[in-house]
Amino acid sequence: MSWSTPRSLAVAGIVLALLFGLGTLGLFVVDAGATETEPVPFDETVTVGLTSETAATLDENVSLPRVQVFYSQYRYVTGYYGVGTYADVSSQPGHDAQFGYPMAVHVTDYAGTGIRLDEDGYPAPMRTPGWVAADEAVYVVESDARSPDGGATVPFSNRGEAEAFVHDHGGEVVDWETALDRSEERSGAESVRKSVDDRRVQADTEVDSRTQLLDEEARPVSVVVGEDADTIQAAVDAAEPNTTVVVPPGTYEEHVEIDRPITLVGVDGNGSRVHLSGDGNGTVIRITADRAAVAGVAISGVGNETRDPDAVPTDAWDANVELGYGHGDAGIAAVDAADVLIAGVAVDTPANGILLRDSPGAVVRDVDVVGADEWLDGFMGVMVMRSPAVVENSTFAGGRDGVYTHRSHGAVVRNNSMDGMRYGVHLMHTDDALIADNVVRGGAFGGITIMTDPAGNAIVGNDVTNSSTGISPSGSDVYVAENVLVDNDRGMSTATRTSLYEHNVLANNDVGARVSSILPTNRIVANDFVGNERHVYASGIGPLRIWTHDGAGNYWDGALGDLDGVNEPGDATTLSREYVATDPVDERLGRTAGATTLARSPAVGALRSLSDAVPGLKTGGVVDVAPRGSPANPEVLERAKLLEWIDDTETAADTGSEKTEDRTEEER
Repeated sequence: MSWSTPRSLAVAGIVLALLFGLGTLGLFVVDAGATETEPVPFDETVTVGLTSETAATLDENVSLPRVQVFYSQYRYVTGYYGVGTYADVSSQPGHDAQFGYPMAVHVTDYAGTGIRLDEDGYPAPMRTPGWVAADEAVYVVESDARSPDGGATVPFSNRGEAEAFVHDHGGEVVDWETALDRSEERSGAESVRKSVDDRRVQADTEVDSRTQLLDEEARPVSVVVGEDADTIQAAVDAAEPNTTVVVPPGTYEEHVEIDRPITLVGVDGNGSRVHLSGDGNGTVIRITADRAAVAGVAISGVGNETRDPDAVPTDAWDANVELGYGHGDAGIAAVDAADVLIAGVAVDTPANGILLRDSPGAVVRDVDVVGADEWLDGFMGVMVMRSPAVVENSTFAGGRDGVYTHRSHGAVVRNNSMDGMRYGVHLMHTDDALIADNVVRGGAFGGITIMTDPAGNAIVGNDVTNSSTGISPSGSDVYVAENVLVDNDRGMSTATRTSLYEHNVLANNDVGARVSSILPTNRIVANDFVGNERHVYASGIGPLRIWTHDGAGNYWDGALGDLDGVNEPGDATTLSREYVATDPVDERLGRTAGATTLARSPAVGALRSLSDAVPGLKTGGVVDVAPRGSPANPEVLERAKLLEWIDDTETAADTGSEKTEDRTEEER
């Protein structure tokens, strides 16, 4: 390939500009003895270990143990909630390569504060703690002191006060190194990965329990509409608890309130269906009793209010969210009603399809919700507020979001189909949820989005296409795995902390992954990047991020290098040349004419050798030091008809050319 092509010259210009411009960037590598590193206010650090919601709910007198660290290769002071958090994160493979060494470590000093423990066991000192160098403090471990995620290691600059604390609250006084060894290990994303099967089983158990509400032996028929009562509401009012109300086929124009534990079931006869129509105002079916069930009805005539003007504001921190999202009209609304079942229901709605508020244990399954054509005009397919629920096997079209949750920890959203809305799945302030095996198409703002600062969520096995961002999680300890993200503006975002991204396929997106996390604490490994216009985009300068773990990396179509040994696990061959996903040359490999020739040039080789020798030169980049020589997920790629694309690209690279033309619709 000739160097004289305009595109080749442009790439060469970028490389030369980078080569000569590096001297002005600063290396962010400071000699340990070159400067004093005094403690800073903790709210000026980049923090790890406590979600924003948990922090907001702590009593104002609580002051949890904290650690702040100045690193040689990281431009920000890093703040850790707890010695255990620091011990766990700093011991992760690749941590030193990305952060450098700790130039100074300071810990909370409870000496002289009049420390006591509140009713939850949280440290609540009478005076604001100061800071002490970590290796100059002593630590009380295994005492009665607690933190939101378990035990707390309590530092003191004075051994006498530490021993007095042990006298009052138990435990043992140890030095810094012993405290690191004895600190409780955080559960982390590895634990979330291990919990996925358990979460599935727990969801199965919930579904089995709720579907028993449809068992006519457990709930015999007590009232039949049209025979024993003229209206559905009259039938509900006449029904004994733990019985079934049967609604024959037909159209019923009324609103219904279910205030007792009964099952309301529509009977489908001769192709006709039970149709319940409101008058265009308010909610059509309201459930206010535990263990109530609704099945087999189609609902229309829902009101168009997305807020309840009569809702009473509270002084809770999330009052505005509740008033803005947790009220309004719905086809079916369950409020203060635990363990309800909504199954086999179709809703045509300009507002919510199903609304759950303070209704834990709900199961919503086999529902079909059609919302507004324009998402700005509609609302949620299923609105879930403070209601851990299972939403499964359902279809959502139009409206604002398919499933929206708020403070519904442990919710499960699985095996649903969502099309043509703002977000398919949208989590807010929700921890420990499982979002699995959903199909999302046409998310105007995104396919699956987790906002705020939650922890412990799992996003597994989803298929997102033609959306703004396929998967966009936030928070910490998130597990993102086995998802297929194709033909999106951005395949996924990695704006999380201490999270694990593995075995995802990111193909034919404008950008495979957008990196905006300010802390390089995520593990991103065994993913396949195929046919993206740009595999990775890193916003801002940011830190160095190494997307390799335990000698294994990701697959990048277009990456150069000879096969070099065997990776574990999976016996995957490794390329001899590292892949810098944000490098102006590497990111064009396989897509821009001349990039392969330029990547093999002596000038680029010299620049890479220089950056290897001086780690600070890689600041802001995404580097895979052990890129895979073959895809990590060939079965998924084969189903997506992407293996042929990879083969064609590799053949073109072997012959010194690049495949730059777009794939046909058939190839996609």
